[in-house]
Amino acid sequence: MATIIDGKALAKKLNQQTSKRVAQLQSQFGITPGLVVIIVGNDPASERYVRNKNRTAKRLGISSTVNQLPAETSEETLLQLIANYNADPAIHGILVQDPLPEQINEKNITRAILPEKDVDGFHPVNVGKLYLNDTTNYPVSCTPKGIMTMFSEYHISLKGKNAVMIGRSAIVGKPMAALMLNAGASVSILHRYTRDITEYTQNADIIVSATGHLVSLTKDAVKAGAVVIDVGQNINEAGHLVGDTDYDDLFEKVAYITPVPGGVGPMTIATLMQQSVDLAEWSIRSDK
Repeated sequence: MATIIDGKALAKKLNQQTSKRVAQLQSQFGITPGLVVIIVGNDPASERYVRNKNRTAKRLGISSTVNQLPAETSEETLLQLIANYNADPAIHGILVQDPLPEQINEKNITRAILPEKDVDGFHPVNVGKLYLNDTTNYPVSCTPKGIMTMFSEYHISLKGKNAVMIGRSAIVGKPMAALMLNAGASVSILHRYTRDITEYTQNADIIVSATGHLVSLTKDAVKAGAVVIDVGQNINEAGHLVGDTDYDDLFEKVAYITPVPGGVGPMTIATLMQQSVDLAEWSIRSDK
């Protein structure tokens, strides 16, 4: 029987730690971590996600601002807004919510945010530091960073393990693979052109799935005692939120597994809050 990696409980613990750090920053330095989230347009899923971020930040004592712009906003206008926040010492983290309307080039927006205020960890400078396993302070994509916290909390060592990352997105797949590689795992990245996925998954000690496809991983595809992290967010025929993996099928075979919901999702927002405070703390050190 698998041990369930309880992301909801771990996120609560992480948020408590973050709240204490916020209070300490305020009492010792008179600084409140400042986070701004920019959303362009009225995508319902994005609006819901942004509301959750904003609500959590304020509960933890972080100064959180949501700036919602019309869908017809130009790239030039958005770039100028980012430049203003870059220059504002009260803002420590800047996040531009996906998706962006077609008239805005997402890569230009990602590059416009100062690396030291890039709370999402998407700036090329920060991605480069991750791949170089740089030892300085820099932000990392929040979902993979949250998963690494899960491994640490449940004492799951990656050193010497065979790890499989299913999915190669810039948000989850590639940074997750880099983090596992940096932690000492031998990592394979699987994607739509991989000929035989099971050839890799059946020999994997650790599997992270971020495909967005229902029931794409079953017990026949994994070995006994594996660790399965499900990043997927899908709606099944009954209208319920589920992951990529066949959770019930895998449960009796693997050693650890994350549920959906209640697994990786809560850790992503908690890690965003944690990283917002990181950026505020790092800004103090860089000023000295």
